[in-house]
Amino acid sequence: YGHSNQLRQARAMGDYLIVGVHTDEEIAKHKGPPVFTQEERYKMVKAIKWVDEIAPGAPYVTTLETLDKYNCDFCVHGDDITLTADGKDTYQEVKTAGRYRECKRTQGVSTTDLVGRMLLMTKAHHSTIDEDLDYRKHTDNFGKGPKGHSPWTGVSQFLQTSQKIIQFASGKEPEPGDTIIYVAGAFDLFHIGHVDFLEKVHQLAEKPYVIVGLHFDQEVNRYKGKNYPIMNIHERTLSVLACRYVSEVVIGAPYAVTADLLEHFRVTLVCHGMTEVVPDKDGSDPYEEPKRCGIFRLVDSGSNLTTDLIVQRIIKNRLEFEARNQKKEAKELAVLEAMKRGEEEKR
Repeated sequence: YGHSNQLRQARAMGDYLIVGVHTDEEIAKHKGPPVFTQEERYKMVKAIKWVDEIAPGAPYVTTLETLDKYNCDFCVHGDDITLTADGKDTYQEVKTAGRYRECKRTQGVSTTDLVGRMLLMTKAHHSTIDEDLDYRKHTDNFGKGPKGHSPWTGVSQFLQTSQKIIQFASGKEPEPGDTIIYVAGAFDLFHIGHVDFLEKVHQLAEKPYVIVGLHFDQEVNRYKGKNYPIMNIHERTLSVLACRYVSEVVIGAPYAVTADLLEHFRVTLVCHGMTEVVPDKDGSDPYEEPKRCGIFRLVDSGSNLTTDLIVQRIIKNRLEFEARNQKKEAKELAVLEAMKRGEEEKR
């Protein structure tokens, strides 16, 4: 959702947004092993609603030649530092030419931070949580700042605001003739498996209005276990809202799809993927009501990628990712110190 927010800001600066996506080879050379393959990343970026077009295999160093090739007036990047493997600014050429603009980085999230959370998956602190005072003390402590700690998501520095949700939301109400489709789940580490599923759901109707019900962190942990979810409810909300196939999100949706919920949103179809449906706390089927009404449908996304598989990729490459994170932090620190020295010399 940090990337999505950057793309949202970039799109607002112009009329047509082309997003350059690097190859696996380029990323491995300059940053370390990518979490997703280039094909997965191409499809993920295409699914973000502010993106008009992608430029596959974009060079790591952005040149005027690249901008001219795609008929771009300027390029946009966040206000964080981006360097090549040998420490050079990847945007120096376009900055010098006056064809560079900057957008604000999303506070409280980074790929490095999320990779760190996934590496913590080997420490099963969820499994030791009992229904005690410590558990209840944390149940509403989602991302309340640098010192905020949740037993479901570790430390999250992301602070949700109503303004951020408004910026991400479509703001469109269902129109007459729309087919209102409801899906629910964790949608943790929003990935290509989720995109494939939502795209298939979106294709089920001529005028689809897709509502995604997101379960609270403690509910996700009940049926997923371990350290899940990796991302808290606020982060998952923005990730899902950024998807072009989603019209609305229910934050903290009930696990069981009830008659009241179906009536409230005027749902005409309820869909679920091919993953296992865990029974509710009382052992009942959470989709019992839509099945009784004859409006339940299983949808095969055609993708085998799951949140579990992504975490397995991270843990498999654990040492490489840890080395990447340390190298990146050291490089950024060195640049910041050099900038600080430069400012002091000017004084």
